[in-house]
Amino acid sequence: MDRILLSTVAYRSPEEVFPYVRSFTDYPRYATHLKDVRVDGDGGVGSVYDLQLAWWKLSYTARSRVVDISAPDSLEWQLVNDLDARGEWRVEPEPDAAPPDWETASRIYFEAVYDPHSADADAISLPRFVSIDRIVDKVRPRLLEEAERVVERLVADIEGDHRSVNLRVHEVP
Repeated sequence: MDRILLSTVAYRSPEEVFPYVRSFTDYPRYATHLKDVRVDGDGGVGSVYDLQLAWWKLSYTARSRVVDISAPDSLEWQLVNDLDARGEWRVEPEPDAAPPDWETASRIYFEAVYDPHSADADAISLPRFVSIDRIVDKVRPRLLEEAERVVERLVADIEGDHRSVNLRVHEVP
C-alpha cells in the first residue's frame, strides 16, 4: 500500500474549516484533473460521490463513499470501485500557529492510502499498447502534486485569499 500524508495550516478554527473539507462538490475548483463531482446522498455518512477525472488520454470516474464523519475533526472516505483506496481529512486546532493578525489556526491533514496495483485495467479505457503498469508509474508522482495543489487551493477558499502555504509532507510513496 502507498500512502500520502500531508498537512498545512489555515488561519481559521476547525469549525470554520470543516465545511470546506466536507464540500466534495467544490473540489473541481481545487484539483486540475477533477472535472466534475456528482453526489448520491445528503453529504453525510453513506453518501456516494462520482469523481470524474481526466488526465492525458484517460478519463475515469472514481466512486467514493463517505464512511465516517466526526465534525469538525474528521471525514473518512473509501473508493468503492476499481481500486483499493481510502483516506481521511482531519482538522486539528493549532492556535499557536496563527500569526499576530489572526485569531486562531487549524492544521488540515490529507491522507490517502491506496494499492496502485489493485487498479482494474478493464475499468480504464487505455490507449493501444499502453499497460496499466505504465499508467501507474506515470500517475504515482503526480498524485502528490495534485494533493498539494488541492490543499493549497482549499486554504485560499477557507481564508478568502490566496497565500503561499507551507505544506508539510509527512509521508509519500
